[in-house]
Amino acid sequence: MNVRGGNTGGDGQREDINRRRTGSCLKAVSGSLSAGGETGTRSEDMDPLQELLDRVKPSTEAESLWLKNIFTFISEHLSPVVCSSAPSQTGNHGDLSLVDLSMCAVQAIQQQMCVPHSLPVSYRLLSVSELVSQQHLACVSNLSWSTNQQRAWAREAELAMPGQRALPRVNLLLIGCLREGRDGEYRLTDASGSVMCECLSLSPLWLDRPVFLPHWNYIPHNASGQEEAAGFLELIGSPVLLCPGAEQGLAAAGRVELSGVVGVGEAGRLLRHRVKGQRLSVFGEVGSVCPLLAVAGTTFFCFTLTDESRSLPVLVQDSSRLSWIQRVCVGQSVCVTALRVCVLRGWRGNNILCVTKRSELHADYTHTQEHTQEHTHSESLLLMSQPAEDDCEEAEHEEVELDQSAVRIKQSKVISYQGVVTEVVSEGAGLYVLDGKLGLCMAYQPAAKRKLRAGDRVELHHAHFLYRPCPDFPPSMLCTCLRSSLRVTAFSRVVGSPPDNRCPGDGALPRLLLQKNTDVSDYLWTCHLSSQLAHSLVQGVWRQQCVCLLSWRLTETLSRAGGRGRRDIYSEMLDEPHTCPVTQYSVSSAVRQYLGVLELLESLQTDCWSSAPLSSLLPPDGSNLTSSQINGFLSWSCRTLSSEPRGGDAVRQRPLLLVGVLELPSQTSEFKHSMQLRDATGAAACVLTESSEEEEGAQRAVFNSAWIGCLVGVVQFTMVTERFLQSDFPSYQHLDQDRFITHKHCRVYLQLSLDQLHILSPSVAMETHLRHKGEEPGGDITARKQTVEEEEETAGSKRKRREEEEEEGDTSNPWSCVSMVIRVEQKEGVSWRNTGVEAEDQEAGLRLCFSAKAAVIGPVVSWRRDPKNEPMTEKESEQKQEIKVVLVFSGVCTRWFPVLQPGCFYRLIAANTQDPSVLIGCGVSGRSGVDLHAESTLQVRRGWRFHTLTRPLLLPTCRQAVPPTVLSVSEVLDCSSELVCFQGVVSERISVNNRTAHSGHTHSGVRLTLCDQAGRSLQVYLDLSHTPYPPGLLPGNTLLLSGFQRRLSRTGSVYCTYLPVSSITVVSLGDTSSAQPPPPAPIMHLGEWALSSKQRCTVGQVKGHVVCFLFLQLQWSCSLCGSVYTQGCSSSQCHSTSSVFQSKAKLVIDDGTGEAHVWFSAALVRALLGLADAQWEGLQRALRVRGHIRVFPRGQSQVCDGDADDFLLHFLLCLCSSDVMIRPLSLTCRKRTNQRPEEVRRFTRGDREFLTRLAPPLQLTCLHLHPD
Repeated sequence: MNVRGGNTGGDGQREDINRRRTGSCLKAVSGSLSAGGETGTRSEDMDPLQELLDRVKPSTEAESLWLKNIFTFISEHLSPVVCSSAPSQTGNHGDLSLVDLSMCAVQAIQQQMCVPHSLPVSYRLLSVSELVSQQHLACVSNLSWSTNQQRAWAREAELAMPGQRALPRVNLLLIGCLREGRDGEYRLTDASGSVMCECLSLSPLWLDRPVFLPHWNYIPHNASGQEEAAGFLELIGSPVLLCPGAEQGLAAAGRVELSGVVGVGEAGRLLRHRVKGQRLSVFGEVGSVCPLLAVAGTTFFCFTLTDESRSLPVLVQDSSRLSWIQRVCVGQSVCVTALRVCVLRGWRGNNILCVTKRSELHADYTHTQEHTQEHTHSESLLLMSQPAEDDCEEAEHEEVELDQSAVRIKQSKVISYQGVVTEVVSEGAGLYVLDGKLGLCMAYQPAAKRKLRAGDRVELHHAHFLYRPCPDFPPSMLCTCLRSSLRVTAFSRVVGSPPDNRCPGDGALPRLLLQKNTDVSDYLWTCHLSSQLAHSLVQGVWRQQCVCLLSWRLTETLSRAGGRGRRDIYSEMLDEPHTCPVTQYSVSSAVRQYLGVLELLESLQTDCWSSAPLSSLLPPDGSNLTSSQINGFLSWSCRTLSSEPRGGDAVRQRPLLLVGVLELPSQTSEFKHSMQLRDATGAAACVLTESSEEEEGAQRAVFNSAWIGCLVGVVQFTMVTERFLQSDFPSYQHLDQDRFITHKHCRVYLQLSLDQLHILSPSVAMETHLRHKGEEPGGDITARKQTVEEEEETAGSKRKRREEEEEEGDTSNPWSCVSMVIRVEQKEGVSWRNTGVEAEDQEAGLRLCFSAKAAVIGPVVSWRRDPKNEPMTEKESEQKQEIKVVLVFSGVCTRWFPVLQPGCFYRLIAANTQDPSVLIGCGVSGRSGVDLHAESTLQVRRGWRFHTLTRPLLLPTCRQAVPPTVLSVSEVLDCSSELVCFQGVVSERISVNNRTAHSGHTHSGVRLTLCDQAGRSLQVYLDLSHTPYPPGLLPGNTLLLSGFQRRLSRTGSVYCTYLPVSSITVVSLGDTSSAQPPPPAPIMHLGEWALSSKQRCTVGQVKGHVVCFLFLQLQWSCSLCGSVYTQGCSSSQCHSTSSVFQSKAKLVIDDGTGEAHVWFSAALVRALLGLADAQWEGLQRALRVRGHIRVFPRGQSQVCDGDADDFLLHFLLCLCSSDVMIRPLSLTCRKRTNQRPEEVRRFTRGDREFLTRLAPPLQLTCLHLHPD
């Protein structure tokens, strides 16, 4: 935008002073102006403005008005500054009259125009204060441009920086005096103010002179309010001096003859022997230029002068010479005069050359004797446009060796480089990208006032080249230290992207780096983490605590190496050989990759079905399964991935990191049984466990509500994707055809332990919990504790007095509340129930509900402020006997389900009330004379809160309650109770019904097989049609099942079923990184297993000897209907064209205690017969034409399929009767449910008949055939 006109040069008093000073200047030079010359003779009382118009002779009214504005501007803004300037060495610009100064300005403007002998009436002069206050957008001004030239310039700038917009052009002119500001900066000054100037090359002879700026950029600063931070000018073209004869004076001043000048070698010898009062003039080539430093209120910088043999450091501390830092360039030949020898404290007492007030810097100095040496040395300082290929190859070789160790220490290489800034990664953190492929880190240097912009061409010397220091940045990185120098050789011509005002744009990370002095690899990862957290953290969290501090805390927690002590800045700048914090850097293959919650969930959902083909979800013999078996196996499957990459089973190649806030489940979450981890992008359900206090090494379900609201970092977790598929695949060969899939979806959640979380920002309740947990061991902090107690007593009396005053003045305290302490004894499961209307805005219908039975420990207590989980007080336990109450949760209140666990104490708080009756349950009404044994009921309301009271927060009289008796699987099998509470490890999960008639895509039926350490197993049937889907029902996890019905099948087998009051809780997470088999089944003797006392044991190991084969059947079956398949399906109603090969065998095994008939099927038959894969395939081909065959090796009364001359029948008979088959076997078997009862048989022996009871043989199904 263009600024508008107007005088903002100051108030009336300041203008008065300027006019008086201008008048005095004019009077002082009136005599000299009246003499002839260019101006000719004029009357002393002639109007200066009219004189200017007469000398310029404007041709139009617009030019006359433009000249009047020029004259007014110079008289108000430039002339007061010129009159106050000190005379220079080459002329007295203070003796110029107002007319002469205006004439010089007009002539300078005309000379710079593209059209000569005309006035730029479209341009106007702008004061510095107007520029700073009104120009809020970056812009460029060039008086010599034509319209076509400006368009070509903009097109070229945008082509060089794709995606960026060229600086807009403004028709503004700037005139003022260049003066030196603080810390060596240059400022353009007029009567209204000053603005900082950045120059590519500026002569000191331009200082304190009136100048006109023909070509400049103006870059406004992001922060306003301070003059120093208001913005800055970039001088692209050289300033034009407005003093007559100034160019000749500058040329004369540049030709200075110096005497007594010595070289670096001679100065080095004089440096070792200090002579009081001695001053040296030294010439040499600039080897390095250190950045400007401010230490203990002193600002200074150092540079080195070198020759072929050695280098000498020069300290510049005088405030009038700090501007040399903009004039000294690496590789430039200079001569510095009037240097004195001093001792630099803190640098091992070494002598150093120091600049004095009389010192002068002569740039581009040429010494006749050193001409050849200068040429030779300058060739060695050629700049690199890209890193050498040898460096990358060497670094790549080191990277290959990195796999053998987690952390590798590398050495950086010092190089020079020139390139273009193509991206500003983080201005506050000092991170940029050069030429689109090379990273630049400037955090180890003090931040410059002028930040780099995209499009700047820069030149770096003594920069450290690093290869792959951080995987989140470009592989090749340059890092500057206190000896490095960076010089802008061309200013950017584009506007650039707007900077991000959030962290780390405030420079907090470099300040932390200065304090901690960490490794560059850790710093880069912290910067990347900060930028990610600034966008993904919940907004209310990162405003309370800076993401930079959170990132730094995470880095210190996860990094193996800490800080390296304070930096020695003098050694870093001056020592040889050079050492600095980036001389060495570490490379680690275990740098964590941060992911937002939504990004993680989306990647898991995207890879859900593409990660593995459907055939991999079937058993090894999947090709021989029928259609119903295939669709049954595909109906549910699970994929678990670890956050730590092991064996390629991970979502990324690097370990993962999540950061978020733990919350109760939201109303939109499909997982009501678990808490969730939320950031600004999304939320993920989490199955949480924590260490048990009762048993070392054991786990339990999460119960501490203090975790709610904690900002945590999650480093070890398991990602679970449960896949649900409805399909009608006719056979194994059709699995690649998606048209047979009718519906599919997935559920994604996390499994983790609270012990693996890093608390970054605790909640108020967690701070209380940790504080009292840390004091619980006690004994060694008594003195500190007494002091704290005294302080708390004093603070408590003040707080009590303040509360009494509040009670007298205000009876309605918005923070008041009532509470009572309860102990949960029993909890039902969450389910959809038909409820009535609870509020005016609610409708009757199905609502999520659950109830919990609790014991009330004490009376209802009133509070002035929410006590949260503060330690229990005496008045909260004054009740003589415990009262039982049933807490009813419905609607949004069901979110408390994950943290309410039986046996735990909680403080129930009703906020914004002082009425204790709200926490008193209502009884059940009944008829007179009828005794009611039901507990009172309390409906939990929306705004109520539960705070867990752990052991340190309870009174000594309140003992941790023993939870209800939890049985093992073996105890459930042997007990006679109808309603049981037990836990076990999930060994198998099967979806028993994968569709309903109404929805068509419901997966509500689940059969779990639970086992215990004894190896005994129990099947549990779940009907999840009336409850939210519970996560964590995975093989390997330990479940606590409460309120399940124990039932007996018709054959006497024990199983359990789900009831509406049943509750499922995950109490321990299995190790998904390695598929651990379930505990081995118990070893069973056949004789005992057949008895009724062992009827309830369904799975066991059997070791015995094969007596004989009873039955063998091989058959090609239709994959749809199961009929025999030859050239086609034998069933007239089935037109299937796919078949599967099925096998079945039955043999007799004896272990010495009894016999059993064992059934084998599928792949176990091949292993039992001992056939190789090729033999088994040949047998299938031989049977393809006839379709099936049955063999009865020991059944003389049975009829075999086939002729007596059938070679296949004879082969199978011989195979089953061979001595190879009659061998010992080790099996894992399941007892079949269709056991026959005892039968009475009649036998005849001669002329006598006998009746006897015969026990039927034990019927087993082989599950696994153990190798010999």
